[in-house]
Amino acid sequence: MTTTPARAEESASSEGLVKVDIDELRTLFLFEKLDDDQLRRLHEAGHEKHFEPGPVYTEGEEATCFYVLLDGLVILSRRVGGDDVEVTRTDHRGVYAGAAQAYLGDRVPQIYNNSMKVSVPSRFFVLDAVKFAAMMADWFPMALHMLEGLFFGSKNSRQVVEQRERLLALGSLSAGLTHELNNPAAAASRATASLRERVSGMRHKLKMVASGPFDRIELEKLIQLQEDAVEHVAKAPVLTAMQAADREDELSDWFDGHGIVNGWDLAPTFVQAGLEIEWLERVTSVVDRTVLEGAIRWLNYTVETELLMGEIEDSVARISTLVTAAKQYSQMDRAPYQVVDVHELLDSTVVMLGRKIGDSISVVTDYDRDLPRIPAFAAELNQVWTNLIDNAVGAMPDGGTLTLRTSRENDCILVEVCDTGTGIDPGVVGRIFEPFFTTKPVGEGTGLGLDISWRIVVKKHGGDLRVSSVPGDTRFQVRLPIEPTVASTATPDDGSAEGDLPPD
Repeated sequence: MTTTPARAEESASSEGLVKVDIDELRTLFLFEKLDDDQLRRLHEAGHEKHFEPGPVYTEGEEATCFYVLLDGLVILSRRVGGDDVEVTRTDHRGVYAGAAQAYLGDRVPQIYNNSMKVSVPSRFFVLDAVKFAAMMADWFPMALHMLEGLFFGSKNSRQVVEQRERLLALGSLSAGLTHELNNPAAAASRATASLRERVSGMRHKLKMVASGPFDRIELEKLIQLQEDAVEHVAKAPVLTAMQAADREDELSDWFDGHGIVNGWDLAPTFVQAGLEIEWLERVTSVVDRTVLEGAIRWLNYTVETELLMGEIEDSVARISTLVTAAKQYSQMDRAPYQVVDVHELLDSTVVMLGRKIGDSISVVTDYDRDLPRIPAFAAELNQVWTNLIDNAVGAMPDGGTLTLRTSRENDCILVEVCDTGTGIDPGVVGRIFEPFFTTKPVGEGTGLGLDISWRIVVKKHGGDLRVSSVPGDTRFQVRLPIEPTVASTATPDDGSAEGDLPPD
């Protein structure tokens, strides 16, 4: 990376540069335990540098220097979407930033993980990153090994647990999908068996009709009524249970009045097809009363056959919808990084989680359909939606409303996952994105769902993930940049890009 003249000056030899008073270094909490030889080496390696209000370094640049504040005011920020979000503001002497992970060498990217600026004239003790790493190795070998073990051990543990969580989520989704697929498949199988019986009965009835006392004109009119019944099935209204029961009673009375045996058994089929008494009267005008029952039963077979075919069609369509949703959710046969419609991702996730959401939770979508498609890692965004929706469902054990809302906010797409559940305890809301932190009972949560979501949104997409919560209204807000960012065009996150050490 090409450095600015200021950067080059800072990373060069400290010879000829202004030195910090060695006694002043001794007053800083960071160096107060060093012995005289260590402090002397530190003093020789570093130098003093003054900065006027403005930037000191920028996130993503090569980390060449380690900065310790002597006096002034430091502001640290991180890039979120197209904005720099302030994360720390302090005037505490001895706070540090910059190449704080230099001791890890080339095993992690040596870049600044945040941006630093000063708001007032400020003075720093500046130490070359390579020299800082060498001192750490010489003076604190045991501590260094422990820090390395903590860093990489935590990283490896998190990767293992993340993989386990993904497998558990996949198992849960697979079980739910299997259940959802089994229902329409079983319905289609039952309808097919019933259809076979009805077709067999219809062939038998057709033989009776053909050999009966129908003349050609009557038969033609009866066939016209058959076609008309099929059209009624396609346009049949959806009735409440009470409305259906009332109409069945009316048709049963009509059948009884016209001498049709067990007419109550035929009534539900005609009601489901949307056929009323007025339509049945047309049948009496076409055929003689002596063959009315045979004609009615033949028409009943026609209606039943059409209804069963509709049931099979609906079941197959449901299976197709589930398979399409599963393919959309998993992003099977698609590039990891692609231009996507966030609404399609949200909808496929809801379908996949349908069984977990259950009937006691209402799902409301409030989408801005004018939003543009955005470049994203689609499968990983689906993991974010899964984690957020799963948490929302868990917060509503007695039911409630899950709302998915999208809108545009400046140069970002805003996705909100809202629930009407119990809310998040104010005492822990600041910790929910920490790895391994969970409010669930032992064994029921890994505490990585929101941490994974945060890293996918913030580190991989250059976006932002926030939460606001009061009882009855919890909202997780995901902001995704409409245009690709440096973060989103990088390789998949391996967990190595950690933040600077805390100032104090």
